Amino acid sequence: MTRFLKRPAALLLAALLLLLTACAKDGEGVALRVCTGGEPASLDPIYAEEAGDQTILAHLYENLMRLTVDSSGRTTVIGGMAKSVDQNEETQDGSLRVTYTFRLRSARWSDGEPVTAHDFVYAWQRLADPATGSRYADLLSVVSGFREARAAGDMSLLQVTARNDSTLVVVLDGRHDWFLKEVCTSPAAMPLRQDVVQRLKTASGRQSWWKGDPTQLVTNGPYTVAASEAGSLQLEANSHYYGTQPGPQSITFRFTSSAADAWALYQNREIEAVWPLPEERLAELAASPDWSALPELETYTLLFNNAGEPFADGLLREAMSLVIDRGALVEAVGTAAQPAEGLVPPGVPENEEADFRTAGGSLLDNDPETYASRCQTAKALLEEAGYGSGRDLGELEYLYLQNRANEAVAQALCRQWRDTLDVQVVPKGLTERELMAALRSGEYQLAARRITASANDAECFLMSWTAGSTENLAKYENSAYDTLMKIIAGAADGTARMGCLHDAEALLLMDHALAPLYASGTAWELQEGFTGAFRDHRGWFSFAGVIPRTT
Repeated sequence: MTRFLKRPAALLLAALLLLLTACAKDGEGVALRVCTGGEPASLDPIYAEEAGDQTILAHLYENLMRLTVDSSGRTTVIGGMAKSVDQNEETQDGSLRVTYTFRLRSARWSDGEPVTAHDFVYAWQRLADPATGSRYADLLSVVSGFREARAAGDMSLLQVTARNDSTLVVVLDGRHDWFLKEVCTSPAAMPLRQDVVQRLKTASGRQSWWKGDPTQLVTNGPYTVAASEAGSLQLEANSHYYGTQPGPQSITFRFTSSAADAWALYQNREIEAVWPLPEERLAELAASPDWSALPELETYTLLFNNAGEPFADGLLREAMSLVIDRGALVEAVGTAAQPAEGLVPPGVPENEEADFRTAGGSLLDNDPETYASRCQTAKALLEEAGYGSGRDLGELEYLYLQNRANEAVAQALCRQWRDTLDVQVVPKGLTERELMAALRSGEYQLAARRITASANDAECFLMSWTAGSTENLAKYENSAYDTLMKIIAGAADGTARMGCLHDAEALLLMDHALAPLYASGTAWELQEGFTGAFRDHRGWFSFAGVIPRTT
């Protein structure tokens, strides 16, 4: 049975991926200039974590699927590199297996070579391989054989295979409705040519194979790299791309890590699009009663080490959670943030019409009028846990990624714990590498980090906290929670599935395995003379469909 995704996603995402096919093969179109961050940290799909880097990749490569919008405004998954996809389900040994068979279109790489199923097998095995250390590997955790392949170091166990050059077969453990919509459109899962990666790696003499000369990249998307120099990267329309929609003939990315400098370029009309905006501009926008920040797919969250002392004690975790004043934290962060109401942030869909966070309501009490009462409850819990005074806990350590916003949150949190519970917590800023090393080893007591999802579905925020998951950084274990997540993976009824997802989130927070702090927001701008740019809910942008306004 041939089918694509049944449930529509967000309109902006649909338009984004539709417009990724845009290029001007006849040489007509605008020369667009944009700024979406600093110099690329990586143009390797499995390592690109910055929105600006993912934006570049989204123009250079195309995945199996993309989304389009129909006349009613609803979005539908259609083929990108795949011209069709069949889905079949069967039960093996009591477990549901869902097989997707993708038949590829006759597409070509920018050097004229055909795009084959083997290119996807190579890219997905490389993404899943623990030796590559990609933070997006968990994107493929729903694929059969994922855990076995990683444990054995044998990627052939991953159930992603090429039946022939034009047929790709992927087997999933369970029914994951977001697979086509999210995995098959993700920059991390874009196809790569193994011969190109190896050739460029040898030529550059480094692991970062894309760095030597980006103009040598071979791409299958609407653009290729035409020129690269300090401070900018120029893309031009890919003459071998199968799409025919009009769009910019060239896109030049200007790089600066300063939002203020980027805004100055925009105000001087040296660029047509800018992100992120400086705090001053956000404050101006927020002054309008009709304005609201775009939700980002992340929640800044406090993690307790559930497996270590002293936070193996749920009473202590609850006491520490209750005294958190999220309103004060948001003031320290900036205009676009808002107090967390759950682990799943706003903007994640419940269905085609409703938002998961709105449907589930707030699971966290952020009411200033009840704060004093919560603090009294926290003191009683601390005593019940056997600590007559917070000082009896000794000096605790709180780890965070060193930057201005995180430091402000760390100072505010430690002050709240000290002033209310007399618990002495010392904040310690670390590099990303240092923080992740501590979290993965379990050698920490308290830590905070952005909890993100590689797909815009509530399941992707919740699946990491099952026992045995490599992403379970809180070391949380609850058999009831694990059972709920297994039910969710195999659920055939969408309404029942969503009900279980809400139950799972409530259980996770009721156990105080972690404490969501705030949800992030953002904003960007496009010059008035242009239209057709979109921001994907996962963070990156498409400028491939930008055209001058006609009215």
